[in-house]
Amino acid sequence: MKFKKQIYGMKAYQPGKPIEEVQKEFGLKEVVKLASNENPFGCSPKVKDFIVNNGMNFAIYPDGYAQELRTAVSQHLGVDESQLLFGNGSDDIIAIITRALLYPGVNTVMADPSFSQYSHNAEVEGAEVRKVPLKDGKHDLEKMLEAIDENTSIVWVCNPNNPTGTIVSDEELSSFIEKVPSDVLIVLDEAYFEYITDPAYKDTLHYVEEYPNVLIMRTFSKAYGLAAFRIGYAIGQSKLIATLDPVRAPFNNTVLSQKVAIVALEDQPFIQETVEQTEKGKQQYVEFCNKHGLKYYPSQTNFILFEVKADSDVIFQEMMKRGFIIRSGNALGTPGFIRVSIGTEEQNRKFLSLLEEVLKEQGVLA
Repeated sequence: MKFKKQIYGMKAYQPGKPIEEVQKEFGLKEVVKLASNENPFGCSPKVKDFIVNNGMNFAIYPDGYAQELRTAVSQHLGVDESQLLFGNGSDDIIAIITRALLYPGVNTVMADPSFSQYSHNAEVEGAEVRKVPLKDGKHDLEKMLEAIDENTSIVWVCNPNNPTGTIVSDEELSSFIEKVPSDVLIVLDEAYFEYITDPAYKDTLHYVEEYPNVLIMRTFSKAYGLAAFRIGYAIGQSKLIATLDPVRAPFNNTVLSQKVAIVALEDQPFIQETVEQTEKGKQQYVEFCNKHGLKYYPSQTNFILFEVKADSDVIFQEMMKRGFIIRSGNALGTPGFIRVSIGTEEQNRKFLSLLEEVLKEQGVLA
């Protein structure tokens, strides 16, 4: 069969282990997943009420244009409806972007480590991938500018960055965008946008109005707690969105996902409470790291990446045996570190207590 030559040897995306698999493997009754940056507080109670009390016709295709959701999001953000592109999660948006703009002979620039799907999709399309190492856990924007040439088609800025959780300040971002050539698409991936509390970050929507080559990605999977429904969206100038839209699959959002996203969007007090509780939980990890002299990156997300001064895979395995699924830094390009999603206060307390035991067993702590 005539497969693209570049897909030979590629590996599929490896998500965090499912809870059921870990329960079965280790004979555990209770397992807490702190690996995929999901919202431990779930979603808005209004979403649950909607699902229970509203039926729908399952034989009818969803609205491919997502008109109701489009109207709700445009009003929430204060942008025109024509400036929105909806996807089956941000992963779908990334695939749409790369399919539209990447091919053999062009290149794409990104930070390293950052979200793996930028490079994965670029490789599928046969484009050259240029990875620029992070500097102190942050995007090295100057080096990224140096990596751009006449064949560059897309530059990715994951802000906040996954897996480090760090942000690019508004001052840094403004200078960067101004210097990127106008024929290069700048994608600002803001999956964790709602969690940002650092005043150095300013809302980026004005860049869309000022620059035709800026596209912002956001999602309902994180703070809104709707990861199972797969709703991501992009914001750009109308002409850019219209050019990308033909690449989108005809019915890439379900009827139910469109409905619940609208309900979730209306409950902003839930988002505020989620952010407040996440900040408190994050502080538990910061205090733990400070107490034991472990390096961590200041996170503006619902996860934290910190060092364990041991083999990340060993720590990952030992914590899984104890009922906690996390991500090993070895899988994220950050060996010697682990990435942990912020859980509830009780989940965090128990996790850190067990981690302390494991680090003592490994000779990291006295």
